[in-house]
Amino acid sequence: MNTATTSSEVITTADGTPLKLSLARAQRRLKIRALLLVFPLFIFIMGTFFVPVFDMLFRSVENQMVPEILIKTAPLLLEWDDRQGELPTEEVFAAAQEDFAIGYKAKTILRVGRRMNYEKPGFSSLFRITARKAGKFEAPYKEAFIKAHKKWGDIETWRYLKRESGIYTISYYLAAMDLSYGARGGISLKSEKEAIYLKLFWRTLKLSLLITLLCLVLAYPIAYLLSTLPVKTSNLLMILVLLPFWTSLLVRTTAWIALLQRQGVINDVLVAIGLISDDGRLAMIHNATGTVVAMTHILLPFMVLPLYSVMKTIPPTYMRAAKNLGATPTVAFIRVYFPNTVSGIGAGAILVFIISIGYYITPALVGGVDGTLISNFIAYHMSTSLNWGLAASLGVMLLGIVLVLYYIYDKIVGIDNMKLG
Repeated sequence: MNTATTSSEVITTADGTPLKLSLARAQRRLKIRALLLVFPLFIFIMGTFFVPVFDMLFRSVENQMVPEILIKTAPLLLEWDDRQGELPTEEVFAAAQEDFAIGYKAKTILRVGRRMNYEKPGFSSLFRITARKAGKFEAPYKEAFIKAHKKWGDIETWRYLKRESGIYTISYYLAAMDLSYGARGGISLKSEKEAIYLKLFWRTLKLSLLITLLCLVLAYPIAYLLSTLPVKTSNLLMILVLLPFWTSLLVRTTAWIALLQRQGVINDVLVAIGLISDDGRLAMIHNATGTVVAMTHILLPFMVLPLYSVMKTIPPTYMRAAKNLGATPTVAFIRVYFPNTVSGIGAGAILVFIISIGYYITPALVGGVDGTLISNFIAYHMSTSLNWGLAASLGVMLLGIVLVLYYIYDKIVGIDNMKLG
């Protein structure tokens, strides 16, 4: 590039543009070109990750169904003062009759009944019975509603409807935290028999940590062996480590069912060698034991690979130097070798823990009552009960727990120390 110097000592290009400005433009063009190259990937990530996550976050507080279908009743209920202990006015009942009649023809009013049934059992049948008769109601509508079903004469029914007449709700999060949400908005703890989700969260964390620890204990010597053996031998053994990835997850889980059941291979072997009696066969399936054993086997390669990639980069001369300086093999391993593998331990532990905390296929097949995780209930509410709001709130809480644990890990160990080789 030809340049010229002006009387003020400003360097310019051949066309008279200041060199600094010309370089800034060139850098800007490069940045725009780079952004255009990554733009398709950005759109893909937004569409497949951030948008679903945001939708999940929104569904946990979204409550637009009630005010959209009870379009005339909901605003009046929000203005109704229920502290007087009296039923809503005739105007509210008249609006409800019109919403029921329109909703029955549009086949939408029963959706509100199912939605309210999450808050108080009985709403679904109440709305179904009332919807069939609402089109024939005549004034006074209050008497007509109560005649159709006596629950319309109960002020608690209207208080629940008023509570859920807004476009947002906290009822899903309260249910996910095993809290009762009263008709007047009061919050209280559920009974021990009704409280299930906090126990499931604790069980999920406990089993995930146990699985991560077992994977680390089993994977560390395997990775060490692979990293120290000759290349030909280690490559052959690596195939055995990767072999589970080439087998269906369902096949592997089903194989553990055959191995762990009371009449399975493991119990038969224990009986044959006399360790247990035929009547004392061990219960290793459809409980927490089955979940831990099957998931440890499935997730073990995810711990081996990060450890192996880090161990492979540790020069053998470190251990020899430590021994030459007088350290025993045990001391050399603890003081020299092990600290260099901490980054691989962190990477493998994070990977295994995050996968295990969200696993639901294997616990569903081998876990039974004591081995199911919170992810199984999220899947249940998404596909069976269709309570997407509760499923979303449970998912958000699980995501929050993972982020908190990730933050704690970063403060104690440091994310910068986590490496894959």
